[in-house]
Amino acid sequence: MISQKKILVTGGAGFLGSHLCDVLVKRGHDVICLDNLFTGSKRNIEHLLGELNFEFIRHDITLPIYLEVDEIYNLACPASPIHYQYDPVQTLKTSVHGAINVLGLAKRTGARVLQASTSEVYGDPSVHPQPESYWGNVNPIGIRSCYDEGKRCAETLFFDYHRQHQVDIRVARIFNTYGPKMHPSDGRVVSNFIVQALLQEPITVYGEGVQTRSFCFVDDLIDGFLGLMQTDFTPSTPLNFGNPIEISMIELAELVIEKTGSSSRLIFKDLPADDPKQRKPDISAAKNLLGWFPSVGLPEGLDRTIEYFRSIVR
Repeated sequence: MISQKKILVTGGAGFLGSHLCDVLVKRGHDVICLDNLFTGSKRNIEHLLGELNFEFIRHDITLPIYLEVDEIYNLACPASPIHYQYDPVQTLKTSVHGAINVLGLAKRTGARVLQASTSEVYGDPSVHPQPESYWGNVNPIGIRSCYDEGKRCAETLFFDYHRQHQVDIRVARIFNTYGPKMHPSDGRVVSNFIVQALLQEPITVYGEGVQTRSFCFVDDLIDGFLGLMQTDFTPSTPLNFGNPIEISMIELAELVIEKTGSSSRLIFKDLPADDPKQRKPDISAAKNLLGWFPSVGLPEGLDRTIEYFRSIVR
């Protein structure tokens, strides 16, 4: 039997955060969802608002928050290029000041705290696939740097708080994740392709479409978060979480067209600055330490995601 805990989820009204809140509430935990609703939406959590073990607080994590909690999942930060480049200074503050605030809260309360980091810490990688030991190839002054370097700095803060103050930390490096509740205009490739296909619009492929990504369904990622938080030891490094099966952007576009029955055609535009050519996780550490491995394949995951977008795209 799982003991009830008081758990704070920052960014809890966002794509990943709302899925995490769903699972934690169903497990009987007392869940506090904190979000400033910049990219999150009350629509994602409205079905939870009547639950006695769920509470929503509208708050910006760049400002301190004083609560009594047992665990913290720090998911607060815009994660798509359109959103994090809209206000790059605020994006950097969210990663850095937000990490300082949740770590300070964890230090005071003795809470275990998980940082949602990202595969973007690897930049445009020169090592493939990317293991946790790879230090990355990141442009520190580019248009993506507010997110990439913000997350790298947050990782530094987490491990320094662990070494200096013995804060009980977990750091998850998230590779491309998709599924229901993605924002239809967040600019990420899966949502872009599905929305364009459902509206019978041309599907935008950047560059020649040969760049690759590895896509993890959201349910698998949440299982990884929970497994990481339930371990009785602090891993000595961040852990990669993602699906190691690679696909090119042209292949993904063609698969989405097939699954939606769309008549959309492909159009090609210039590749954005600092866009990685390859992205594939080495997940052997998560597999060995936690027994974690994604179980939802891309065809099934796309079917479930397309079904969601059919219900909201008009």
